[in-house]
Amino acid sequence: MGFIGFNSNATAMNSIVLPFITLGFLAGLAQPVADRALPLPMDESPLHVATAGMTLHAATAEWGQIGHYTTGRVAKEYLDPAAWARIQEILDGDSFEEATVYMDDVRSDDAYDSYADWHWVTIPDGMTYDQTEKNPNGDILAGIRQLTAELKAGGLTPELEREKLKFLMHLIGDIHMPLHVGTGEDMGGNQVRVTWFRETSNLHRVWDSDMINSRQMSYSELAEALGSVDASTIAQWQAATPEDWAMESMSYRDQVYDLPEDNRLGYEYRYKNFDLVRLRLLQAGIRMAGVLNEIYAR
Repeated sequence: MGFIGFNSNATAMNSIVLPFITLGFLAGLAQPVADRALPLPMDESPLHVATAGMTLHAATAEWGQIGHYTTGRVAKEYLDPAAWARIQEILDGDSFEEATVYMDDVRSDDAYDSYADWHWVTIPDGMTYDQTEKNPNGDILAGIRQLTAELKAGGLTPELEREKLKFLMHLIGDIHMPLHVGTGEDMGGNQVRVTWFRETSNLHRVWDSDMINSRQMSYSELAEALGSVDASTIAQWQAATPEDWAMESMSYRDQVYDLPEDNRLGYEYRYKNFDLVRLRLLQAGIRMAGVLNEIYAR
């Protein structure tokens, strides 16, 4: 507190300035750690950035960059050595973890507009994917099927194989974010306005980035914190189909939409739901490794 003076002029000035400084300092202390100068998600596409009027776009956001990087770091630990060697050749020096966000990076390029709807799928309550009316532009399940088949078939140019591999890695992460399997009523939670630690947000963004960013962990720290599972669990998770992954995401709807009346979210909501975030990130990484092993470990 060296700014406090002891001469009459300084004392008069401090009587004016000090209360404002003190109030500002105490206000800062009153803020939750998660609410103090946290960076916005690095992916600031229009899908993530809600305007003051909550203008929303026709597609849905996905795991933020930290979430996607985390799935990549987990997957790397479960890759067969032969698959890992082949993937390194295909990526040709590109980072494996960064490859998981490539499909978001190219969204600003009009040449990729045809893939916009591949990030999500609509399955209303009480229905299966097979019972739904399919999006003529494709969806996340159709995309995963198509990319897996094309990569297995081979015969692609190096550039095309690299791109399709990155797309597949991204979509496997996306489908494990519960709100990527939407009801068709609120754009996967994008239209559900909430307050996250006193900041305007929406339910999709809370699951996409807000909960993860509020832990202030790097993706490598988060991946390590997810822990590991036994061999039988790995086998069980990897035996599930992409349709199973989607139905799992649907099964968490009651939990995801269990909101207080005022839609003000913070520590309690994170406490109730962060274990599910951890589970889905771990499953996404382990299943990504399983799919890539199936394609390249041969």
